[in-house]
Amino acid sequence: MPFRAQGDETAVQRPIVRLFTLEHGKFAYWADFAVYGVILLGLTAGSVIAGSGEPRWLSGGLVLAGLVVWSLIEYALHRFIFHGPEPFSTWHAEHHRRPTALIGTPTILSVALAFALLFLPVWMLAGLWCACSLTFGILSGYLAYAITHHLVHHSRCENAWLRRRRHWHALHHRRIEADGYYGVTSGFWDYFFTLGRRLRWPHGSRFDRAN
Repeated sequence: MPFRAQGDETAVQRPIVRLFTLEHGKFAYWADFAVYGVILLGLTAGSVIAGSGEPRWLSGGLVLAGLVVWSLIEYALHRFIFHGPEPFSTWHAEHHRRPTALIGTPTILSVALAFALLFLPVWMLAGLWCACSLTFGILSGYLAYAITHHLVHHSRCENAWLRRRRHWHALHHRRIEADGYYGVTSGFWDYFFTLGRRLRWPHGSRFDRAN
C-alpha cells in the first residue's frame, strides 16, 4: 500500500471520485464513446450467437423497439429528471450555464444502470438473445444521442439535419418555451406530449436560418 500522511484521505479518494465526476477530462469524455462502441460490438456478437436459431426479423424488431424506447427515455430524462428534482436539476443547470464544457453522466454509472435495469432483467425474463437485441437498440439510441449532443455544441457542420437539431436544441437552451424542445435526436415526443400544440419558432431570431 503506498505511503500517505495520516489523515490525508483525499490522496486515496480522488481517483475514485474522478470516476463519478460530471465534468470530464478529454480522455474520459472521449472514452465514453469508445466504451459504448465496444459494448455495441459485444451485444451484436451475443445476439448473433445466442439467437442463431431465432427469426432475424424478430431480432430486428427488438432493435427497432429499443431505438423507440430510447427516444422516449431521452425525452423523459431531460424533461422530468434533468429539469426536475434536486440534485439533478442543479447538475444539469451547469450544462446550461457552460454548454461547451465536457459535462455528462459518468460512464461507469450509465453502464452500471444499463446492465442492472435493462440487460439483466430482460435476460432473466426473455433470454440472452432478446436482452442483447433490445439492449443494442436502446444503447445505439443512447450513442446516437451522445454524438448528436456533442455535434450540436461543438461542431460547425452544415449538414441540414444537424442544423435542424442545433436549432431545436438552441431553443431549449434559450428557454423560449416552458415545456418544449427536450428531445435532442428527435422532436417527436415534444410534439406528442404537447397534444398537438404547435411548438413555435421565434421569428427574427438568429436561429431562423437553421430551418
